[in-house]
Amino acid sequence: MTRILPLVALSLALLAAPLVHAGRAEEPPKVKVSNIRRAFHNGEHNAFTDLVRFGDKLYLTFRSCPDGHMVHPTSSILVLASDDNGKSWEQVHRFGVPKRDTRDPHFLVFNDRLFVYTGTWYSGDTTLPRDQYDLNLHLGYAVHSDDGRHWSDPVLLEGTFGHYIWRAAAFDGKAYLCGRRKQNFEVGPRGEGQTVQSAMLESDDGLVWRKRALFQENRGDETAFLFEPDGSIVAVGRSGSEPAQLLRSQPPYTDWDRKDLFGYVGGPLLARWGDRYLVGGRKSTGQGPKTTLYWLADAELVECAQLPSGGDNSYPGFVAFDASHGLLSWYSSHEKDADGNTITAIYLADLEIEE
Repeated sequence: MTRILPLVALSLALLAAPLVHAGRAEEPPKVKVSNIRRAFHNGEHNAFTDLVRFGDKLYLTFRSCPDGHMVHPTSSILVLASDDNGKSWEQVHRFGVPKRDTRDPHFLVFNDRLFVYTGTWYSGDTTLPRDQYDLNLHLGYAVHSDDGRHWSDPVLLEGTFGHYIWRAAAFDGKAYLCGRRKQNFEVGPRGEGQTVQSAMLESDDGLVWRKRALFQENRGDETAFLFEPDGSIVAVGRSGSEPAQLLRSQPPYTDWDRKDLFGYVGGPLLARWGDRYLVGGRKSTGQGPKTTLYWLADAELVECAQLPSGGDNSYPGFVAFDASHGLLSWYSSHEKDADGNTITAIYLADLEIEE
């Protein structure tokens, strides 16, 4: 059920320095966030969103679990479709993997096919205690569709065992997937933190993967990356609770430039919007964690908007309609149900750049 929240219009400067046009300085553009609405809530914990356009429809995906945020074999991935630019949605698929917690779903359009990738913790028959989390038992799965309505069964992704897969991208006939892993697949505790790498995996078909390069040799974490027309890569990588990193590389991706950004970005989004780069993720504030949007300008993050959010939140998705209009998804637990219980739901908002 969709519930429309009160209209919110947030208009903030987006760039740290003025633009130059026709020999004179211009005021930086502004963004308006409007039509904020709760897009999905089914009484379960709903989290980790992504958006994509495929054919003539938009698709929204996220994890839903009756047992909450942590590692449970009861979790599943939902896929919704919209043929009216996000005004209404229809569920077109839901899938899980036996004895595994499916989470962090992400889309990739590749070879005229729509893929949904999910990283899965091994959980067994019941909820997995935190002291038993083992990154070495992680495994990627995917479902795919040629028409957005008929879907494959979940497919185990060869080459991803021991990798926590995340966002994907495609360039020049190859698919690329971010996967974080323990250095040397070391046997030991969970494996998050300084001893985790971010690897770029490569595939010819979106299903069988091999190592292509390393994004981060330590402090590896959730990384959003995209390709420039010349094949170079720009990426924003989370580094646990430490400052996020801006990463760049040229083919063949053996050398990487890394720069710490101003602070923590949880569940990062990096998307091209016209001739600009939009970044989103969770920010730590004096009022708690908030889903926040930035421009990536001159290798710095410049905050442009903060979405209604609180508690467990972030992991945004974005689709640009044109150079100045787009749609954003995210999840948050800032609202309560009629009985006063906190809910974790999926939200959408319309974005507009105001020149």
